[in-house]
Amino acid sequence: MGTTKTATARALIEPQVKKEAESILKEMGLSISNSVELFYRQVVAQRGLPFELQVPNKKTIKAIANSRKGKGRRFSTTKELFKDLGI
Repeated sequence: MGTTKTATARALIEPQVKKEAESILKEMGLSISNSVELFYRQVVAQRGLPFELQVPNKKTIKAIANSRKGKGRRFSTTKELFKDLGI
């Protein structure tokens, strides 16, 4: 037994965010409608947001910005990375 989809959900979204998200979803084989429905179903199943919300601190924000500019540190091997991290 199928259901009839007749409800509409609308949202205002920044154009660049919308463009990037739609591109990623398309690569995954998902339409916008499918994606929104999946999100809604997860909200219902989890009885809240289906992911943890976190606000990065100033140090993390700076690291993210530097990384996006290509200024992040690079390592040739995981061994080098772990050594730098002290692991």
